Amino acid sequence: MIYYFAWKMSNRTRTDSASVADELHSAAVHLLRSLRRADAGGGLNGPRLSALSVVVFAGPISLGDLAAAEQVRPPTMTRIVNALEGLGLVAKVRGAQDQRSIRISATTKGKRILIAGRNRRIQWLAERIERLDGRERQALKAAVGAIGKMMQAS
Repeated sequence: MIYYFAWKMSNRTRTDSASVADELHSAAVHLLRSLRRADAGGGLNGPRLSALSVVVFAGPISLGDLAAAEQVRPPTMTRIVNALEGLGLVAKVRGAQDQRSIRISATTKGKRILIAGRNRRIQWLAERIERLDGRERQALKAAVGAIGKMMQAS
């Protein structure tokens, strides 16, 4: 009987966790779609914006490391980087020790565009968070903390 109760509790926890995971996944997808729409004024598509973000925040980075970070193949990343370079948002810098190595770095214009886009997304989110009551904002803040903790553990 005790074993059945333990199994029932672990099964309920798993079901509850799966239910929360399903709701979180759905909410995250909707949030990301909405943020993409809010960011449409920036002029960069999702893959370019994401790659630029990695370059800005990771500092100068090799094409291979950038491709790995973005989970795409190097030829795909080459096309993205070439487009960003054509827009003046990144620059390819040869290595000091090894002239064959190339690192991608953000230009001032690239950093400015990325920060403006981030500010647009944060403003969009802040406006919606303001519509929540105090208890909902506190719950959201706690959930954000829990998500951060969950992601650090993985």
